[in-house]
Amino acid sequence: MSNSAPPAIGGACGQGLCGGKCKEILREGVWGNNPISIQILGVCSALAVTNKLENSIVMGVALIFVCAMSNLLVSLLRNATPRRIRMIAEVAIIATFVIVFDLFLKAFYFEMSKSLGPYVGLIITNCIVMGRAEAYALRNPPMMAVVDGVANGLGYAAVLVIIGFFRELIGSGKLLDIVVLSDNWYIPNQMMILAPGAFLALGFLIALANYIKPRQEEETK
Repeated sequence: MSNSAPPAIGGACGQGLCGGKCKEILREGVWGNNPISIQILGVCSALAVTNKLENSIVMGVALIFVCAMSNLLVSLLRNATPRRIRMIAEVAIIATFVIVFDLFLKAFYFEMSKSLGPYVGLIITNCIVMGRAEAYALRNPPMMAVVDGVANGLGYAAVLVIIGFFRELIGSGKLLDIVVLSDNWYIPNQMMILAPGAFLALGFLIALANYIKPRQEEETK
């Protein structure tokens, strides 16, 4: 009789969460291959909703939820979905979770729903969500797909929060509608809450990320 131990149940996750790849997946989604600063995806919403920090946070949470849950369902159904209709199935799955989040906002946070306008609904066409479902969830087990969805959602949310922080602070002197820079001595820069301010903030952030990343890679060699 062989003394070898039986194989772990659950495949890759039997060796630990995501087969020990959890940190690597999170690092890649949040920083190494950030969907906005590195891949330049989801730029429209990053420019449109970041005039206030609160909007940025809620939009980031929306994408984390949709990306994680759609990745989970796509991964669970990956062996049962015919290849000829896989993209239609992916869009239907993504749309379902977007509608769930949109209805939640309308029911419990109506003012925010009005503030974000159509941009929550447009997550259905967001390249980040569709890209992760097609490139990752279809090829990996459910737990890894969920972590990948959360990681890319966090990477997207982090960029939105940073841009929203500086645009609201510089543009109005407030954060989350709380006065931080008093009108007694600070003159708000109105350009930062308009479209040019969004382009400027995003451009500086992408430039900074592309400056830091190569230096870190050189230091690790």
